[in-house]
Amino acid sequence: MDKVKIAIVGYGNIGKFALEAAQASDDMELVGVVRRAESLCNTPQELQNIRCVSSIDQLGKVDVAVICGPSRSVPEIAQDLLAKGIATVDSFDIHTEVWNLHCALDKVAKAHNTAAILSAGWDPGTDSVVRTLLQAMAPKGLTYTNFGPGMSMGHSVVARSKAGVKNALSMTIPVGTGLHRRMVYVELEKGASLEAVTKAIKSDDYFAHDETHVIEVPSVDAVRDMGHGVLLERKGVSGKTQSQRFSFSMTINNPALTAQILIACARAVVKQRPGAYVLPEIAPMDLLPGDKESLIKSLV
Repeated sequence: MDKVKIAIVGYGNIGKFALEAAQASDDMELVGVVRRAESLCNTPQELQNIRCVSSIDQLGKVDVAVICGPSRSVPEIAQDLLAKGIATVDSFDIHTEVWNLHCALDKVAKAHNTAAILSAGWDPGTDSVVRTLLQAMAPKGLTYTNFGPGMSMGHSVVARSKAGVKNALSMTIPVGTGLHRRMVYVELEKGASLEAVTKAIKSDDYFAHDETHVIEVPSVDAVRDMGHGVLLERKGVSGKTQSQRFSFSMTINNPALTAQILIACARAVVKQRPGAYVLPEIAPMDLLPGDKESLIKSLV
């Protein structure tokens, strides 16, 4: 079976771990990394023997583009790549905008006979699959998703984008029953106002719905930890039987897990019909290497 030819688009935290996950996958062929033109002059050691370009058009045949940029950049990048006939996977994490992005990517993917898997991180992503299964097991009830404590990559990127912020780390602290507190540690540019930065962060839609605290620190690197986690809980009804209780928890390195899921989805997306998909729409076995018989015998 031919290897899946993938390109990594963007080379931040997720891109670095996506590189490792791709290199560890025998059924993948990494054809190159797409970076900003100004970044090509500064090539890290791990990219010395990998083709780095500023446009995916320079890489020749690419089956799947693994988009590793910030969520707010995903819609434009994904639609451009799909219009070139290249399948895409991304970890878009703005829950309230997933359906709109699904519709937009579905239209472009079908028009160019390719496919996209969007929001393919761990939440949204694999946690979405777990929530789906829990609801199937207990159709009536409540599910609580409790994140952390840990670093939120999406929130950290948004905090760093605010004027006057040199660096930022956003920590998610679970309060319980699906409620969260955001602790945002900021390293300010010289002369920047903490009051103005705090106002800009708290008014952003990423933070506006949660209790948020902005704290100035001399060095964000001194407090950074990429660990994260989740506890999913559901209490519900199976048929007419009450008090069915379920829980799922994990403690993980945030970008490493996100990247691993993206690479698994790069394997799955080439098996789909043209269109856009989120993870609950994908057969779980499509994420794994191997033939159907072997997978069924080992997993079922």
